[in-house]
Amino acid sequence: MHYKKMAGTSAVFVFADQHADKPVERQGMVWDEQELHLDSIHRQLNIKPPMATNLALEGLESYDPPSHGDVREVVALQARFVYIEPIKGWVELE
Repeated sequence: MHYKKMAGTSAVFVFADQHADKPVERQGMVWDEQELHLDSIHRQLNIKPPMATNLALEGLESYDPPSHGDVREVVALQARFVYIEPIKGWVELE
């Protein structure tokens, strides 16, 4: 699976080849699972309440700091994201 960083975010990565029916802007390089440390997530993930948009994920540090393996659904994208501590970012899950 390949990923691209969402434009306007510091560390939210989405699938490079999906979301064609939604206004998702991608920018820059293509990343793979190894570069994003997806192999470091636990088998049992920590499901957290959903967020309205991907930009809301980045605001969590100030009131609900994420932990490695936290999963949040982003309603606007109809997608789930996992927090990866080594990259301090969110990566879309299948």
